[in-house]
Amino acid sequence: MSDEAIELSIVMPCLNEAETLAACIGKAQRFLSASAVRGEIIVADNGSSDGSQAIAERLGARVVAVPERGYGSALHGGISAAHGRYVILGDSDDSYDFSDLGAFLERLRAGDALVMGNRFRGKILPGAMPPLHRYLGNPVLSAIGRLFFHSTVGDFHCGLRALSRAAYQQMAPNTTGMEYASELVIKATLAGLPISEVPIVLHRDGRSRPPHLRSWRDGWRHLRFMLLFSPRWLFLVPGGALFALGLGVSLWLLSGERRIGTAALDIHTLLVAGLACLLGYQLIVFALFTKVFAVTEGFQPMPGYLDRLFRHVSLELGIVAGAVLTLAGLAVLVAATYRWGALDFGALDPRLTMRQVIPGAILLVIGIQTIFSSFFLSVLGIRRRRAGGSA
Repeated sequence: MSDEAIELSIVMPCLNEAETLAACIGKAQRFLSASAVRGEIIVADNGSSDGSQAIAERLGARVVAVPERGYGSALHGGISAAHGRYVILGDSDDSYDFSDLGAFLERLRAGDALVMGNRFRGKILPGAMPPLHRYLGNPVLSAIGRLFFHSTVGDFHCGLRALSRAAYQQMAPNTTGMEYASELVIKATLAGLPISEVPIVLHRDGRSRPPHLRSWRDGWRHLRFMLLFSPRWLFLVPGGALFALGLGVSLWLLSGERRIGTAALDIHTLLVAGLACLLGYQLIVFALFTKVFAVTEGFQPMPGYLDRLFRHVSLELGIVAGAVLTLAGLAVLVAATYRWGALDFGALDPRLTMRQVIPGAILLVIGIQTIFSSFFLSVLGIRRRRAGGSA
């Protein structure tokens, strides 16, 4: 069939799946035949050494060799070689029923860009999912994904999902491992693409060997990707909390010692609060750096607030703001030095002088950080300006 005649490509990632691959291909062929869908079956082989390639070719599937190892690499290779307008992705371990794909195709035809299988809304057969994955890993990671990215998907890591090739080009995933499953959902959500879910049945893995999945390693890879893709939760939220707490405690202690029960809070607490302000400010700046980098490199779409920031906040404004903070800090430190000079540079009462020195030093450091951060943000914005934006 010509490319124009193919509506659906069914892509199966494969790494030594000789025990179950024939069953998966057979079920997919029955679906295409029973539904009268013009389609193709692609086996994205990731370096099998058990004869999986020969099995796929014998059954009429198209084998695509993907040299770069990894779940994401295999799927990307298979999708890139697909000719169908729509693509259904499914693991070739016989845990998903390829003969029952009608609901996925129906949602794609209705205009959805990404259709996720949901095992929790469907049915998980006995022995099909380890308790660690069923009650901790998948629910927790999916909940984090919904919190971080305001996604509606209830099962982030289902191995059976469908998408349009046009939407896939817009998502442009980059990861090569198991975190690829999360990346598709996150990028589709951030791009505002229509996403839906289909309840499915998860069957027991048909292989006699252990799965490729490594629970803790791959779970961490998913969590790490979500954190790196969400500077708000990695940097901004903890940074804002630290800065607010440090600033509040600092202002509370500026006038003198405070007591909470029998505990006396004084200049030592003031110093720690000042350091919390510094650390919090640094994390907030990191959040901005990471967001700008993600946008300029095409990992995330441009949010409205960042576009307004580039249009209204210039390098020069950042330098002026930093200079004002720096001068304010210097003025406080000069005043403290002047008071010391009035005492012929002799011994001082730290409980009094440190209430000037600590805030002055904090203002000075934050001011200098602001100046150099403005330069760095301007460097990150160069690519965006070349693309036709403003900064």
